[in-house]
Amino acid sequence: MTNDLLYQLALTEVPHIGHVHAKILVQEFGSAENIFKAKKSFLDKLEGIGAVRAKSIKSFTDFSRAEKEISFIEKYQISPLFLTDKQYPRRLLHCYDPPTLLFYKGTADLNAAKIIAIIGTRSNTEYGKKITEQLLKDMALQPILVISGLAFGIDAIAHKTASRLGLPTVGILAHGLDQVYPTEHAGLAREMLRQGGGLLTEYRSQTKPDKHNFPTRNRIVAGMCDATIVIETSMKGGSMITAELANGYNKDVFAFPGKTTDSKSAGCNYLIRTNKAILITGAKDMLEMMGWEEQKKKERIKPQKELFIELTREQKIILELLKEKDTVAIDEINIKSNLSSSAVAAAILTLELQNIIISLPGKLYKIA
Repeated sequence: MTNDLLYQLALTEVPHIGHVHAKILVQEFGSAENIFKAKKSFLDKLEGIGAVRAKSIKSFTDFSRAEKEISFIEKYQISPLFLTDKQYPRRLLHCYDPPTLLFYKGTADLNAAKIIAIIGTRSNTEYGKKITEQLLKDMALQPILVISGLAFGIDAIAHKTASRLGLPTVGILAHGLDQVYPTEHAGLAREMLRQGGGLLTEYRSQTKPDKHNFPTRNRIVAGMCDATIVIETSMKGGSMITAELANGYNKDVFAFPGKTTDSKSAGCNYLIRTNKAILITGAKDMLEMMGWEEQKKKERIKPQKELFIELTREQKIILELLKEKDTVAIDEINIKSNLSSSAVAAAILTLELQNIIISLPGKLYKIA
């Protein structure tokens, strides 16, 4: 693992190689080591890379920072998650700019069946606090992973409430795992870990919580979840950035409305008014829209039409995935089927037209 990790860490240091470029390279070569060992002539011709980036890769020789980081990772039992690792948050892989390498401390499943992000202002009102607590209380029986940014305000309320209710919760950080920011939340972070949650970041140790890290961090919050829920926010701030990113990633965004005279709800009201978020008044609304409402366990009857329709290989693969549980997200179908996105889309459309499967809000599918 150490040798693989050395090259993975080094890849994040190569000048001119950002997350988008790294994704292209990993898709082409399969591993970070193979990227560094590839011929320059091949790298030169690779679309999206070109001569300048190829030269940067081939001329990179300083692995000292990577070696130092490995020592930190091993000492504190951090889990490094590269793009190709099975434990890497698979939902991020469908974003155009997924973090090349993540650092994780915790036991929560980053690929849980249902993941929600709860976000909002750092200076919440009592209204926002009550909404957050009631929202999570009403979802306590659901197998949901709650993520947020470990900031003051709504983030902290979401983490604390989730932990108290026994829901795993993960804090997405804008700094390295050698610290907790704000420092006042060090105890909360420890409690989250004790309760089966975790801390996740793309930043290596010694990285301070600089201002420009937070918008970058927000894309992980937006990309890693199935749904983003905005509790309270003004017109400016991280929550609005996260909501915008979530929309860009084709994720579902929900928001609680507030008084038109309340600046702390101005952002939520704007998102709802401009159709960038769906208005909800409680957990029931969101669960229904996502197709997550609790259902009585019933013996599923095999669709009669399947007996008479000759299915293609692609359709059979997707149907088998849908038989495993009540609902399956499109992201999960894309990953588990090992089919191209276009093949999945075509197969799903045909199955829908044949009334074998039905689509639900939240980009979910189930057998009819």
